[in-house]
Amino acid sequence: MTQLRPLAIALCLALAAASGTPDAHAARKPAPKKATPATPLACSDFYAEANKGWLASNPMPENGAISALGQLTARAQQQQRQLLETAATKPANDVQKLLGDFWASGLDEAAVEREGAAPVAPLLKRIDSIRKSADIAPAIAALHQVGIPVVFHFGADVDLRDLNRHLGYFSQGGIGLPDPAYYTRADADTKALIARYADYIRKILALSGVAAKDIESQTALVLDLETRIAATARPLSDLRDPRANFAPVPVTDLGKTYRNLQLDAFLKAQGVQDDTVSLANPAQFAKLDALVRSLKPAHWQAYLRWRVGDAMAPYLSKPWRDASFDFRGRVLHGQTAPSPRWLQVLDAINLAAGPMLGREYAATYLADTTRSQAETISNQVRNALQQSIASSHLLGAQAKAEAQAKLEKLRIEIGTPRYDIDYTIQPMGRGSFGSNLLIASTWRHTQEMRRIGKGSAHRRWDVLPQQPALAYDLAHNRLIVTAAMLQAPVLDTAMPVAHQYGAFGALVGHELSHAIDGLGRHVDAAGEIRDWWSSNEAAAWDAKLQKTIALYASVPYPGYKGHNVDGRLTANENIADLVGLELAFKALTASLPKPDARADKGFHTGWAQLWAQQVTPEEAALRASQDVRAPGQWRTNLPLMQQATFSTTHGCKAGMPMQVKPESRLTILD
Repeated sequence: MTQLRPLAIALCLALAAASGTPDAHAARKPAPKKATPATPLACSDFYAEANKGWLASNPMPENGAISALGQLTARAQQQQRQLLETAATKPANDVQKLLGDFWASGLDEAAVEREGAAPVAPLLKRIDSIRKSADIAPAIAALHQVGIPVVFHFGADVDLRDLNRHLGYFSQGGIGLPDPAYYTRADADTKALIARYADYIRKILALSGVAAKDIESQTALVLDLETRIAATARPLSDLRDPRANFAPVPVTDLGKTYRNLQLDAFLKAQGVQDDTVSLANPAQFAKLDALVRSLKPAHWQAYLRWRVGDAMAPYLSKPWRDASFDFRGRVLHGQTAPSPRWLQVLDAINLAAGPMLGREYAATYLADTTRSQAETISNQVRNALQQSIASSHLLGAQAKAEAQAKLEKLRIEIGTPRYDIDYTIQPMGRGSFGSNLLIASTWRHTQEMRRIGKGSAHRRWDVLPQQPALAYDLAHNRLIVTAAMLQAPVLDTAMPVAHQYGAFGALVGHELSHAIDGLGRHVDAAGEIRDWWSSNEAAAWDAKLQKTIALYASVPYPGYKGHNVDGRLTANENIADLVGLELAFKALTASLPKPDARADKGFHTGWAQLWAQQVTPEEAALRASQDVRAPGQWRTNLPLMQQATFSTTHGCKAGMPMQVKPESRLTILD
């Protein structure tokens, strides 16, 4: 619609001129008309101008959406595929040999079909050996060891008392449906879902060897125990605040308090030697502990057999995979067809051996020159943020000092984590994909458990190097940029430097703003959780946020007729975009010997080409109510329109859509 606005403006001006002239309809020779200058597309819709080639080459899909960043993710997957193909034929080291064998075993579908349930047979045998209540807890611990969490969840996360360490967290889990409320709702839709779920359970139990005559009774036992577990859980809405789910307790009392679950022995089995864990819902674990004692071993055997089968179904023969996809893919996620086999195998490798693949991916695809350029731009953007804070009116002297101290301590980690991990693992071979998955999953679980303890939290990332990601880690005050992120359209070293600042530099600025924004204000330079803003500073930031909300709420949502962007839903991302572009442009300007309009244009183009996308109306309607990011057109145009140099660089005149009056421009760190 914005491209039609110049014509509409010209028409309105012509009508106004005609109606305002007394003898407009008099029969006389008309005076020569002055031509109305055309609005350059850059001044009408810079997003469309910068992305016209991409938009022409990527027509609207039949459903969903496509985007430049989505294509980056797909390219990273293809790169991983090529790496694994090479590792399977010509491995360069021991880790590649492991990965190559894992890959080859997954692509050998004939072997996978021949194996059937053989990979899980040892686990099922362990479950069948349960004879009494005392056997249940060791079986639970053994399944956690191989990466199959049952009954509850246990994992490593940040200790909120000391952000430099990880604690082991006991939390709710152990059910097959995504929401505990499903097990108790009585509406027709939920009942239909439970019926489909029961069908899935029957299929998995049959595939795992349960006799036909026992399928119904075993399915009933599974549903009964999962319903009991769900009844002990808190609503999902109660889990959103991490502080409300943080409850450190000494491990010395766990064995006595939960005798049947044997949580002290559980920790030893996982290799955890810390003196404290978090257990936020002791009432739930007390009830789970009682269930171990009160329910017959056969009840637990049915449940554990099912949980093993459900967890491993995507990695076994076709009947298992089909059963899993029919429920989890079609029913729960609305998928119409399974992923290609190569992608299924890649997903399995990333799940079980992701850090291994990440190590090799970065060594293969991340050039030293690219890493160096990313570090240079990141540091310059940080410098720009420090300079902006020094001159900003948003923060007082004390808060400025805290922000500067925080940025001085900021770590910038590019490509891979700074600390490597132990790649010692049982040899895999190419004989069994399912068995290889369990070997790798056991290794990865062990590495995760090693995160628990003092001084260990910063040693690992929560993303993998082969997955495109650029993020500020609030808990550890660091910028994380994965190897896969350092390619077009984010950082293309073949493009002019200004383009690199507009894309990668602005994303860095976006993320670094979180160190000192309304979220970052809650963690200080020492890593302590406290609010280091005054009420006046909080009010000043909120005023900027309200203006941002109003700005974005004033524009239509592309592809969703009659609706505007939800300025409140997208507010935090939008204000970070505004800051990010401000900082990146300052960093670029500081790196140039003199003002350069050509560089400015490259900067603007680099930003715009990040957000190229084609979104169907159905997908647009969904995103408008759920996506915390603004659509690509406005992620591009609105921040650029606030830049003082944009209109002069592109020759935009007053009244043109991309031209904003100086007094109306919204800047954040001023």
